[in-house]
Amino acid sequence: MNASVYSASCLLSGALFLLCAGTPGPSARAEVIDPASKIAIEEIIRDYIKAHPEVIEESLENLGERRQAEAKQRGREAIAAHQDELFRDPDSPTHGNPAGDVTVVEFFDYRCRYCRAVAGVVTQLLKDDTNVRLVYKDFPVLGEASVLASKAALAARAQGKYPAFHEALMAADSELTETSVLEIAAHVGLDPERLSLDMQAPGIMAIIEKNRVLAKMLGLTGTPAFVVGQDLAPGAMDLSEMKDLVAHARTK
Repeated sequence: MNASVYSASCLLSGALFLLCAGTPGPSARAEVIDPASKIAIEEIIRDYIKAHPEVIEESLENLGERRQAEAKQRGREAIAAHQDELFRDPDSPTHGNPAGDVTVVEFFDYRCRYCRAVAGVVTQLLKDDTNVRLVYKDFPVLGEASVLASKAALAARAQGKYPAFHEALMAADSELTETSVLEIAAHVGLDPERLSLDMQAPGIMAIIEKNRVLAKMLGLTGTPAFVVGQDLAPGAMDLSEMKDLVAHARTK
C-alpha cells in the first residue's frame, strides 16, 4: 500500500476508534453520540486531507485498479461458463487456422469506428501468426444499418465468402445501406440476388440474437471486444497488444 494511503488509513482507523470509544453500547440510539467529539474527529480528517490531497487521488487509483481486477476475474468466470457458445458454436463464422492453438473471438459492429480501426490489426495478426483461429461474433449495436450489414455478412457464408466480405464491409468508406452492401458483395464475387434472398432466412437473425445474449452474459455493452484464450479484452488495440494477449494465452 502507498505510504500516503497507509497514513490516511491509520488516521481514519484512529478517528473511528475515538468515535467508537465515545459511543454507548449497541442498545443505545445513534443520536446520543457526543456531537462535539464527532465534530472534532471530522476536523482532524478534513485537515489531514487538506494537507495531503494526493491521498484522494491515490485512493481513487487503488479503487480503479481493484475494480479492473474484479472485472477481469468476472470475465474469466463468464468465459469459463460459456466455452461452447464462444469457441465451438457452428453458427459462428471462423477464419485462420482451424486447428490453431489459440482462439481469438471478436465481437464487432460494422459501423463501429473502433471496430473498423482494429480490423486491419486482426487481419495482420492472422497473417503473422498462422497458428491462430479467429471466431467472428456479429454484434450489431448501432442501429438498423448495422443489423443489415451483419445479416448480409452471415448470409455470405452460404457462398463461402464470409471473410472476404467481412473485410470489405469493414473497409467501406460509404454509409452501409442495402444498395451499398449489395454493391460491396458483388465486388468480392458474391451473387447479390442470392445474398439478398439468403439474408431473409430466419436463422440469420437468430444468430445475431444469440450473439447478443452471449455478449450480455459476458457483460459486454459495446464493440469491439475480444476473448483471447481465457481473457476478456474490451476495446480496440494495436498489433503488439493483440500479439501479447495471444502469447499470454499460450502460457495457459
